[in-house]
Amino acid sequence: MNTFGKTIRLFFVDGTPNSLTTAELSNWTGIGIRVPRIKVREFSNRTEFRKPGVYILIGKGDNNEDAAYIGEAEVIADRLASHIANKEFWNEVLFFGSKDQYLNKAGVKYLENRLYELAIHAERYTINQNVPTRPELSEAEQAELEEFLSNVKILTASLGHKIFESVEETIEQNENHQLVLSCKNGAGANAKGSPSTEGFVVYKDSLLMVTEQPSLNDGIVSERNKMISDGILLLENGFYKLTKDYIFNSSSRAASATLARSASGPLEWKTEAGIQLKYLEI
Repeated sequence: MNTFGKTIRLFFVDGTPNSLTTAELSNWTGIGIRVPRIKVREFSNRTEFRKPGVYILIGKGDNNEDAAYIGEAEVIADRLASHIANKEFWNEVLFFGSKDQYLNKAGVKYLENRLYELAIHAERYTINQNVPTRPELSEAEQAELEEFLSNVKILTASLGHKIFESVEETIEQNENHQLVLSCKNGAGANAKGSPSTEGFVVYKDSLLMVTEQPSLNDGIVSERNKMISDGILLLENGFYKLTKDYIFNSSSRAASATLARSASGPLEWKTEAGIQLKYLEI
């Protein structure tokens, strides 16, 4: 499948990224808006706020984890005013509408449902809400909205939130096959993972050492402890077992967390044939 480059135009209305930002793609009738909660009332009379659209409230959950709420509205400004009064967790909102009359009530409800599905699948943010209802639409209408949806995904990530991007999408594909490497030791640790555009992904069910050596960096100790408290690492048969795919910011951090000691990722991660990662990165 061929992919094509995209041109994104960001406009900082006040000349800084700390106020309202508009985001547009070339040859697309949609528009994205990012605005801090404290600036919503200031800009609520703008045309973009008076139209139908789908929105994402972004903030932190009770355990300081990334959290989001996905919704739709016939008039974005009215719905955001309600959320300012009734929802405390969020500090920023992204919403997407159309510069023409393309989106209607059924369209934004379809987008709401699909964005919810993508966010749940990606497992990056806590999404604490009921499943939005998906309306009945024709095959042609769905195809058009799926194209709109793909642009929403691109702009959401470009505006700093990869809420809809699954781990699989960050993994480098080589001739339609992803590179899977192993990191293990004689004591029984056994992890599998792949280089990612965000660092290094260690896959679900990998086994990590429990006893931490003095050489293990304090930052990685803290990260492992948070993974334990979040239920991402569970103690099982003398090892920590990963309950979901997890992205570390480097291969060395992933190897150190696996082996519970200081480790070099380019040396420790290897193919089945024993080829080290460092030779695959050249």
